[in-house]
Amino acid sequence: MGEVPSVIGMTRNLHLAVALDGAGWHPAAWREPDARPAELFTARYWTDLVREAEAGTLDFVTIEDALGLQSDRPDGPDDRIDRVRGRLDAVLIAARVAPVTRHIGLMPTATVTHTEPFHIAKAIATLDHVSNGRAGWRVQVSGRPNEATHFGRRAVPDIEELFAEATDYVEVVRRLWDSWEDDAEIRDAATGRFIDRDKLHYIDFTGPRFSVRGPSITPRPPQGQPLVTALAHAELPYRFAAGSADLAYVTPRDAADARAIAGQVPLPHVFADLVVYFGGDAGQITSDATVFTGTPGELADLLVEWQAAGITGFRLRPARLPADLLTITRELVPELRSRGVFRSAYEATTLRGLLGLPRPANRYARGARVA
Repeated sequence: MGEVPSVIGMTRNLHLAVALDGAGWHPAAWREPDARPAELFTARYWTDLVREAEAGTLDFVTIEDALGLQSDRPDGPDDRIDRVRGRLDAVLIAARVAPVTRHIGLMPTATVTHTEPFHIAKAIATLDHVSNGRAGWRVQVSGRPNEATHFGRRAVPDIEELFAEATDYVEVVRRLWDSWEDDAEIRDAATGRFIDRDKLHYIDFTGPRFSVRGPSITPRPPQGQPLVTALAHAELPYRFAAGSADLAYVTPRDAADARAIAGQVPLPHVFADLVVYFGGDAGQITSDATVFTGTPGELADLLVEWQAAGITGFRLRPARLPADLLTITRELVPELRSRGVFRSAYEATTLRGLLGLPRPANRYARGARVA
C-alpha cells in the first residue's frame, strides 16, 4: 500500500472521532434553534454533518443504530413523546455519504444479535469498496426483549451468550472478507476469465451458533479487513473487544480510570468516549460516558491528560447537532493543532492508514501467516 504512516512518527498525535446520533446526544437537542429535526431522515442532513467532520480532519465518524426505537428505559420502549424517535439504517447512511467525502472514515453501527454474519460481511465490504478503503464497523449486541420480538426466533440470550455469539459472528465476518484473495479477479476478456476460481475459498465455519461455508459474493475489501470496533464498559466486553476488535471505545471517569482501563484492553487503539456540551449546563443528560461541559481549551487539556494515561484517541459525542460538532471542528481542532497533537491535513487515504494500522494479509493466500 505504501501509505501507512509510521506509528512511531504518530506517537504525539491523538486521534479524534465523532459519534453521530439523531439531533445529538442531549434528549432535547432537536428543540435547539439551529437543529434540523425535519431533516433527520434526509440524506442531506447526514452528508452535511460528515462533511463538517471531514473539514476538521477527524479520523472517522460513527453512526448509531439499533433494532428498536430509542428509549429512556434500558428494558424496552417508553411512552415519551418529547424525544427523537426513529432512525435511518446506519450502513445505508454511510454508503450514501461515501461518494461525497474523500478522506474521513465511515463507521456504521450494525447489531450482531438477531442478524446474520453473511449479510453484514457483504454490506461492510461493499462500503469499503464504495468509499475506497474508509469503512469500519461498530459491533453491537442486543439484550432487549422488545428487539427480539421483532424477529420472533428466540428469547434474548444471557450476557455471556450474547458476547460468545458476537465473538463467533466477527470471526465469520473476518473469514468471509478473506474468502477472495486480492488478485482473484482476472478480468481478461481475451481468455474469457473474469476470476481465478482457485483464489476463492470456502471458509467452512462450523460452530454452535453459525454454520457458514462461503465464500462471500463480494471481493476482498480494499483494506483487506475493514476496521472492527466495539464499545466496552466492563470486563466481559473488554475481553470481547480485546479478542475480536481492532479498536475499543471505553468510558473512563478520569485519568486514573483511563489508565486502568487501557491496561485491560491490549489493542493498538483505545478510544475514550465523552459526551460534549460546550458552554452551558448539560442538565437532563444521563450517559454511560463522562459528560464534558467546559470550553474547547479545557477539553483539550483533558484529552492531553488522558492521552498520557494510555488513551490513543477520543470519540466525542456532540450533545447538540450541529452546534457542538461545529465547536469541535472549528475551535477544539485548532486548539489541538496549536499544541502540536493533532494533524493539519489527512496523511493517508484509508482508515487503517489514518490510524497507523497495517493492511492484514489474507489468511487463505498461499504462504500467508495470520495471527
